[in-house]
Amino acid sequence: MDGNMNMGMNGGKCGCPHHKVVSILVVLLAAVFLLGNAGVLSPDFVGIAWPIILGVGGLTKLFGGSCKCCKA
Repeated sequence: MDGNMNMGMNGGKCGCPHHKVVSILVVLLAAVFLLGNAGVLSPDFVGIAWPIILGVGGLTKLFGGSCKCCKA
């Protein structure tokens, strides 16, 4: 089976974990900001954490490579 057929069988969604990394990092970033605004996390931690989370997401997309489903 080629990558296109595999994606079609799953309803157009890929089951590869590396496709979920950026989404998970966005949710984590939102949680950091919410917890910072609620006073659970210190402003210093929030100020350090958000650029790190964005950087990890960017590096993941940049150097993430591809899997069988990504190759058309």
